[in-house]
Amino acid sequence: MAVHYHLGHFPPAELDWPQLIPLLGPASAAVARYDGTLAAIPNAAVLLSPLTTQEAVLSSRIEGTQATMGEVLEFEAEGDTPGLSDERRADIYEVLNYRAAMRMAEKMLADIPLSQRLIREAHKVLLSGVRGQSKAPGEYRRIPNWIGPAGCTIEQARFVPISADKLPDAMGTWEKFAHEDAADRLVQLALLHAEFEALHPFLDGNGRLGRMLVPLFLWQNGVIHRPMFYVSAFLEANRDEYYERLLAVSRDGDWTGWSKFFLSALKAQAEENQQKAGAILSLYERMKREVADLTRSQYAIHALDWIFERPIFKSSDFVASAGIPEPTAKRIVPALREAGILRVMLEASGRRAATLCFPALLNIAEGREAF
Repeated sequence: MAVHYHLGHFPPAELDWPQLIPLLGPASAAVARYDGTLAAIPNAAVLLSPLTTQEAVLSSRIEGTQATMGEVLEFEAEGDTPGLSDERRADIYEVLNYRAAMRMAEKMLADIPLSQRLIREAHKVLLSGVRGQSKAPGEYRRIPNWIGPAGCTIEQARFVPISADKLPDAMGTWEKFAHEDAADRLVQLALLHAEFEALHPFLDGNGRLGRMLVPLFLWQNGVIHRPMFYVSAFLEANRDEYYERLLAVSRDGDWTGWSKFFLSALKAQAEENQQKAGAILSLYERMKREVADLTRSQYAIHALDWIFERPIFKSSDFVASAGIPEPTAKRIVPALREAGILRVMLEASGRRAATLCFPALLNIAEGREAF
């Protein structure tokens, strides 16, 4: 029996605050500690770029894509990857679009508030030129949609979102709530995320867009210094509970149960994000000394920043675009290879340059020895 959208019940009239209060302090403290680390990182957009890619990978994986962070970064470095299946290539493009949509939303947020306009623009970028491009990018759906096993009818669905005719008003209510002074910002975010997923305003891309809203909301409300908060690892690891908790909002009106789950997700992810961001900062400080000693070059830090932003790259791209004089650039890469800082993924062949990776950074982002 399909669960139908909870028309008229957003925002919820009341929450069971005594259940939420014990979780609020620890979640807020964990987010604040992570933000302290984030604020200490010089040029966080560069140093944390592998975490940004990993978030795009994991958020897309919740929707069924299979691409890994290594595959995405290698694909970018190569401009393509020989022997890649069409399916995997399509997965990679979806991940790259996620990152591009996030960047564009961040730029827009500097000028306009979190709004329907911003969401529609981000959706256009998310679906541009990928499998969902026939699904009206940037346009709210005008037809019913439902969630369930592939090919199921509306009667066999697990969940039926709001009808298309009621969607514009409901998104207006959602936007208004996003700008209210709520009792607690993290709970407000929990409610906004659940409502967005329940409305399912687009024909495709709703899950990814809803998760993208998490760092954007935290940033806009001054909870974090930069729109960099990675929540998808927890949600992917707890995917069944994630969907069940969202479903229980419409089925049982259980906004409190959903909020408890979401606060645990924020706390767990803030701790993991802090650990990874701290490890990246330590690695960067260590590498600044090592690379300067190894290369004896005034361009050592410049080279290091370039490699942090692109931890998988072709040696020819480093020489061409790192902004370092060519003879120096050609000397730096072999020096870093010999020291074991860089590893060859694909040897040079004919006119094609070698593809290299920076394993220490990639393994921090992956959370395991993957490289």
